[in-house]
Amino acid sequence: QLQASGGGLVQPGGSLRLSCAASGFSVDYYAIAWFRRAPGKQREGVSCFSGSDSSTSYIVDSVKGRFTISKDDAKNTVYLQMDSLKPEDTAVYYCATSYPVLSSCPPPTYNYWGQGTQVTVSS
Repeated sequence: QLQASGGGLVQPGGSLRLSCAASGFSVDYYAIAWFRRAPGKQREGVSCFSGSDSSTSYIVDSVKGRFTISKDDAKNTVYLQMDSLKPEDTAVYYCATSYPVLSSCPPPTYNYWGQGTQVTVSS
């Protein structure tokens, strides 16, 4: 299972850290990614981290330099640190994993999804 949390309301320029806690498997070996769905738009991939080769990728150009994906082995959790937030970052954010398929980023498919966490960037 994946449990996403950390969303909320933040002003433009602010920061949030999203957490994706995994249970039933170790994040050490599988790809875990963050996606988002903004109102009226299709879901898009944001960033991916692979425990199998420690590779990371940022799928959406607009978040490069502002968002950072990382992993905490002790907590079996993948984080998305979001800085310099913009109103266009407003969306429901989801995490997903390639488990049980070992994979680098991006995996051929995501097999499990967490529930979404709402991020709203507004003054």
